[in-house]
Amino acid sequence: MTQQLIVGLIVAAAAFYAVWRWMPAGWRRTAAHKLAAGTQRAGLVDQERANQLAASLAKTSGCGSCDTCGSCAPRKPGNTKATEADTALSNSR
Repeated sequence: MTQQLIVGLIVAAAAFYAVWRWMPAGWRRTAAHKLAAGTQRAGLVDQERANQLAASLAKTSGCGSCDTCGSCAPRKPGNTKATEADTALSNSR
């Protein structure tokens, strides 16, 4: 019986995580602010910590959100040593 309860809690947590992860960003931000406000009303955290919690929960992960990681952005010339090495290599050809 105890094993079934533990497994049920694990499955519920995994389902909650999956729903939260794939939820549209607008919904996630709204839900994060409501959850943070609820924790503050319950007296679990103060206003500053509630704001931090809302900001943390509203973030998307690095995977699938190209606007935050910057790896897809075009490189600006002279920005990095790799760019300089690419330029030197292409000039030597």
